[in-house]
Amino acid sequence: MTQRTLADWLSYLEQLHPTAIDMGLDRSREVAGRLGLGRPASRVVTVTGTNGKGSTCAFLAALLGEQEQRVGVYSSPHLLRYNERVLIDGVEASDEALCEAFAAVEAARGEISLTYFEMGTLAAFWLFERANLDAVVLEVGLGGRLDAVNLIDSDVAVVTSIGIDHADWLGDTRESVAFEKAGIFRAGKPAVCGDLEPPTPILEQARKLGSPLVLRGRDFDLALGEGDWHWRGRSSTGEALSLHNLPLLDLPMENAALALQVYALLGLPWQREQLVAALQRTRVTGRLDRRTVQWHGEERHLLLDVGHNPHAAQYLASRLRAAPPKGVRHAVFGLLADKDLDGVLEPVLGLVQDWAVAPLPTGRSRPAAELEAALQARGAQVSCHGDIAAALVAQCDAAGTDDEILVFGSFYSVADALEWLAKAAQ
Repeated sequence: MTQRTLADWLSYLEQLHPTAIDMGLDRSREVAGRLGLGRPASRVVTVTGTNGKGSTCAFLAALLGEQEQRVGVYSSPHLLRYNERVLIDGVEASDEALCEAFAAVEAARGEISLTYFEMGTLAAFWLFERANLDAVVLEVGLGGRLDAVNLIDSDVAVVTSIGIDHADWLGDTRESVAFEKAGIFRAGKPAVCGDLEPPTPILEQARKLGSPLVLRGRDFDLALGEGDWHWRGRSSTGEALSLHNLPLLDLPMENAALALQVYALLGLPWQREQLVAALQRTRVTGRLDRRTVQWHGEERHLLLDVGHNPHAAQYLASRLRAAPPKGVRHAVFGLLADKDLDGVLEPVLGLVQDWAVAPLPTGRSRPAAELEAALQARGAQVSCHGDIAAALVAQCDAAGTDDEILVFGSFYSVADALEWLAKAAQ
């Protein structure tokens, strides 16, 4: 039989299970046992949250890497290549490695049906175990309690923020979402929460398990200055730690502060110069991601952000207010049908002068006509386009060199923009 390519495997995985999402750990646990999977590294951190998971994981991986730790990171979703989901020492897993891992999981699963995400998670664990890693950072895909990532007992459990998203699976209250996310806590192991108002289930689960709970605003925090920021927290032994006059970052400083606190609990060297260097070199594609493209001999300035729920939109709006363009701000916008359209639009509405909306390349997309109607009802200037690329062309034509083009609303929006940028640069 001809060996499967990565594209073949991914197509196969999409058809393997009756539903794309099927919450529960029993299937994955059984297959993990057949594979003989144990802990993927001596240090494991699991990260969940409504927003901020990706940048928190990236900051933490950079901090660990600065100490010459061999680090694996598992995250989702990807933007352009599935390989982005599995990083070892900052390098994407190769097609060959992923194919080998999928083949191993496929051979072990036998009669057990696994979802796309479950197969990918077990494949990542399989690769990590064979890489002789010092630390692994695992990003939860959905919720926490019943997510396949939760098969692994972590040394530190992290909750970045708690908002309403994926309501069909996690419930439509912050309390129900918090209950699912607190499911990654482990008895006697520290849990760190970056939400300034943690719902009761976070506190109750930590108390029930005897998990030392480290809270932002109480045990660690940050303060923003005019041109710098400051951090305070505590070590694994409870010793007070602080860092002052830190250089400002492009990514959310709240998530950098959270990553610093997690790092402080891992018992590794605490050296200001190395910590600052790690934070400054951290980048996450598609998150407050500034790009410049040449357009008919002139520069066009783009800001890409994958924010797709009200909490993310509120944070994005705060960053937009803090850094207005010299000219005007245009937007390219697409949204999935199951997202809160009103909650995403309202925070950003007054910060954008005109909008170009488009459908996303998925059956889950909200029709562009609905986006157009919602914006027109709010008195916004809006045009409708066949896809994100066409919307980008229109906004590049409309913009000047002092303007900014904001692309947001979904991972799909940013992925399409990145593909368009790659072609425009050729």
